Amino acid sequence: MRGRLVVSSVVLTAVVCAVIGTVTTIALRSYLHGQLDDRLQAAAVRSAGTPRHGPGGALGFVAMPGQDLGTVGARVRDAPDGDAPVRGAVFVDDAPRLSPADRAELLTPAQDSALAAVPRDGRAHTVDLPGLGAYRVDSVRTPDGTVVVGLPLESVRDTLGTLVVVELCVAAAGVAASGLAGAAMVRIALRPLRRVAATATRVSELRLDRGEVVLHERVPAADTDPGTEVGQVGGALNRLLGHVGSALAARHASELRVRRFVADASHELRTPLASIRGYAELTRRGPEPTGPATRHALGRIEAEAERMTGLVEDLLLLARLDAGRPLARQDVDLSPLVVDAVGDARAAARGHAWRLELPAEPATVTGDGARLHQVLVNLLGNAAAHTPPGTTVTARVRRQGADVLLEVADDGPGVPAATLPHVFERFARGDASRSRAPGGADTGAGTGSGAAERTPAGDAAAGTGVGAGTGLGLAIVAAVVAAHRGEVTVRSAPGATVFAVRLPATRPPGGGADGPRPLPAPVLTADA
Repeated sequence: MRGRLVVSSVVLTAVVCAVIGTVTTIALRSYLHGQLDDRLQAAAVRSAGTPRHGPGGALGFVAMPGQDLGTVGARVRDAPDGDAPVRGAVFVDDAPRLSPADRAELLTPAQDSALAAVPRDGRAHTVDLPGLGAYRVDSVRTPDGTVVVGLPLESVRDTLGTLVVVELCVAAAGVAASGLAGAAMVRIALRPLRRVAATATRVSELRLDRGEVVLHERVPAADTDPGTEVGQVGGALNRLLGHVGSALAARHASELRVRRFVADASHELRTPLASIRGYAELTRRGPEPTGPATRHALGRIEAEAERMTGLVEDLLLLARLDAGRPLARQDVDLSPLVVDAVGDARAAARGHAWRLELPAEPATVTGDGARLHQVLVNLLGNAAAHTPPGTTVTARVRRQGADVLLEVADDGPGVPAATLPHVFERFARGDASRSRAPGGADTGAGTGSGAAERTPAGDAAAGTGVGAGTGLGLAIVAAVVAAHRGEVTVRSAPGATVFAVRLPATRPPGGGADGPRPLPAPVLTADA
């Protein structure tokens, strides 16, 4: 806007200068032409009063006293067959020692013809005489013919040319001064608007999506004057920030209530769920005989109670992470955690091929080892639960600059494009009809939910975290990684799905270049 305002002021100044210059030039031209015409008329009257046979001959009036240097003149006599001009002359030298005849120089035939062509109507006309330039020419009738007199326009045109040059220089200086002064004035005038923009910028840099947010930023009172446009903008922004602050406070209070409810409910549900499982097991193992249907029902009660217990534990963990409960802080080498987690996943899903790629040196991060192990279990369990048997799942750890990168990749069918943006959301689910885990397909716990089918390996995974679909698997991964000041991302295409966890390294790698170094690593398969 500042640039547009400065350009507008410069253009306005240029237009004003152009108008003033044009009007001034036209007015001066008219004035100078009027003066020249008055002089021309006086010269014509003097010439008409000069006798034909006076001093200097018929053209002596051209250089007579009172005439201007450069005056041209000619006598045109009346004839029965038309006017025939005599030779004209031009006043070329005003030296006093010379006679009038010697002061004048005869015109060329072309110049005579140009004078003869001028209308002899008693008014001044502009004519271009070859070799002499532009002239104002007038004629006066005498008893023995007509006297034609002309005065040069050179002085008028020189004056007008000088005026135009001066006007252009003054206009250029005025435009430049207007640009500099306009830039300074606009800069000063827009200071309040820049302060309003700075306030809006500081607010835009705040994290408003989670946690308690207190909007202390406001536009200064000096910039909220309702009598100015900028003040109206500043006042409106302050009102907007007040409304946003109230809304964020209400949102935070609601979140706190929900988190408290989830934490309390999860904590309270643990006891009845444990009682249900205990009584079911007690009934199944009691002395009284039970039929097949009863045993099946008791088994289902125990399985669902166990699944419900896992869901409650996940909800309680998320509530604690949301509340900012501190995690254990110690140096953790990810390589042993990956080996243990892959070994557990291999035992639960023997239909998959499991690979390890670990660095030769420790990949140490600072964090909670139990929670990081849970991240690995969830990611590997997702890969097993939502890819068909025969899929190769690779867990790799590598250094990347100041970070440690943990990746779980598989060559399964991939995550559906519509599901991919929501995989880290809580209770995010894909198509329930394609899930082989109880409770529906857990897109928050899988890398290929669209291709899963019920298999014995999936049933064997019950209770281990592999194949259990609560919709909280990747939500827990994201929450734990965020609590460790890391980030988790996913990229997926048919045949290549990669979940990547990036965590700050505890210390830089000793020696060697960064990057992964494939192990002389074991390849774990179902037959290994």
